[in-house]
Amino acid sequence: MVFSSLIFLYQFLPLVLLLYFVIPRRFLAARNLVLLVFSLLFYSWGETVAIWLMVGSILLNYLHGWLVERFCGRGERKKARAVVASAVVLNLLLLGIFKYADFFLQSAAAVLGRDLPLLRIALPIGISFYTFQSLSYPIDIYRGEARAQKSLIAFGMYVSFFPQLIAGPIVTFHSIADQLTNRRESADSFSRGISRFMQGLGKKVLFANNIGLLWEQISAMPTETMPVLTAWLGIIAFAFQIYFDFSGYSDMAVGLGLLFGFHFPENFNHPYLSQTITEFWRRWHITLSSWFRDYVYIPLGGNRKGLALQLRNIAIVWALTGIWHGASWNFLLWGLYFGVLLILEKLFLLRLLEKAPSFVRHLYALFLILIGWVLFAFDDLSRGVSYLGAMFGAGGSLLSDQTVYLFYTNVILLVVLAIASAGVPGKLRRWYGRFSERRPIPQALLRSVGIAAVLLLSTAYLVDASYNPFLYFRF
Repeated sequence: MVFSSLIFLYQFLPLVLLLYFVIPRRFLAARNLVLLVFSLLFYSWGETVAIWLMVGSILLNYLHGWLVERFCGRGERKKARAVVASAVVLNLLLLGIFKYADFFLQSAAAVLGRDLPLLRIALPIGISFYTFQSLSYPIDIYRGEARAQKSLIAFGMYVSFFPQLIAGPIVTFHSIADQLTNRRESADSFSRGISRFMQGLGKKVLFANNIGLLWEQISAMPTETMPVLTAWLGIIAFAFQIYFDFSGYSDMAVGLGLLFGFHFPENFNHPYLSQTITEFWRRWHITLSSWFRDYVYIPLGGNRKGLALQLRNIAIVWALTGIWHGASWNFLLWGLYFGVLLILEKLFLLRLLEKAPSFVRHLYALFLILIGWVLFAFDDLSRGVSYLGAMFGAGGSLLSDQTVYLFYTNVILLVVLAIASAGVPGKLRRWYGRFSERRPIPQALLRSVGIAAVLLLSTAYLVDASYNPFLYFRF
């Protein structure tokens, strides 16, 4: 089940809201039970077998967290470290078996020059996201950043909570521990949640889906004869699609959290405004970067043990970041590509870029980001390399009549997406908010009209649309 579906919008969400709020606020444990049951139902909608993997993950990490706190409370830090190590190994083993087993077998078969039987296990949706959230639990307890959760229901709800279950944002346990058993819903947070959810729904359905059709059309063309401008138009379309798809889903997750009194961290901050690759990764998928920083980079030593080890740590983090996105060589290459760029910026590029005009820095960042999206978009490395060649003239022509047609029929959408990705709508909302501080009713009325319009247009699109992908499901 996805948020951008009619069954979620008009059946699942209204039902869970009704059952949640009909329970008096003082019975928070019962409300948590409602969220746990509906979260497991949400996940099992398309994952009837993998639901048992999630239940096992909940029990596994709940037990490990209890043991870590028990040993830490007795001053037995060595035993507590052993339990943390056990949790890390078992979680990564499950992730490895269900996500990477066939990738490793295929790679080994290629090296050995012989066929190896594949497991052919279906990839459980969102396993990378909830595994990272689960891993933070025993680690945070060991570090003294959180106490073990006494309620299995509350902990199970934390791992499986449907708003951010399958695509984040990645919520570490210590950042949300208090909210699991001590939160307070309000009319204001509910109102902001509805607005944020509709903002994300519009991004996903009206923006990402429509520009995704352009990318689907161009990416299916033969790259050997693809004109340069067609190839660039295609990867720009993909860049817009993946941003509005993923950031739209994150907006919906944050909005849904607010409905139930949860405050999730932000995941995006207008990344295409970046002027360096370093800045881009402070703005794109923020919770993933933060997780790798807190649970991999810093434990490895961070920048505390000299430049050589710092560069090694960066390389390790970005290799892991790449392979986290998928069991394919193109994702590993994509992660290493950004790792190399970040290392080069750290060594000397940032100092050179500081002397350049801002528009030059912006073009530099956008150019390298788009090249990176080619690596990301094609699981087939040979096709990705061929597409890169087309971007730089291997197709033999600059443009064609089809290029002009594709641009002409999508130019308005491209302009709208460029304006939206630059944060202009947010600036206009803030300006109007200051302008109408003494006119609260018109502002509330305008917001209500906007929400209704997005819901109406999105519903109309979903009724007839056959194209409604979600790019981050495979991660």
